[in-house]
Amino acid sequence: MKQIIAILFVMASFSVFAVNPAEKSSESKAAININKADFIANVMDYENNTQEWVFKGDKPCLIDFYADWCGPCRITSPILEELAQEYKGKIDVYKVDVDQERELAQVFGVSGIPAFLYCPMEGKPTMTSGIAKDKEQTKEMFRNYIETILLENK
Repeated sequence: MKQIIAILFVMASFSVFAVNPAEKSSESKAAININKADFIANVMDYENNTQEWVFKGDKPCLIDFYADWCGPCRITSPILEELAQEYKGKIDVYKVDVDQERELAQVFGVSGIPAFLYCPMEGKPTMTSGIAKDKEQTKEMFRNYIETILLENK
């Protein structure tokens, strides 16, 4: 009987302290995963406007073209999440999974990942790729591009 009570106590303890995976995944993330429809609605309708870039967003944005299996993409993901929080309200940070959204990757000529599309409010977007030697240099590289390309603080 004591063993059954002990087992029930342990099971109850786990259920109180366990993290529900659904709750964990629903935590508010500042970077937003988007698909083709979201891109067309919020960034640029490349299907109906093939001649010129017309940005549809209400804030400049940074778009991360990534894949889950990509090592450098896994390095940049938390950095971009931090920057999305830091620049919240000033820019949007979007993520496009190139394995799920191959057409978007092709439209923007993404041949290697990670690749980053910086979309200012006015003017043409700028594409960059790769990461720096370490996390801090990579974060500063992103911050520099955000400030100069998106926020035009030269």
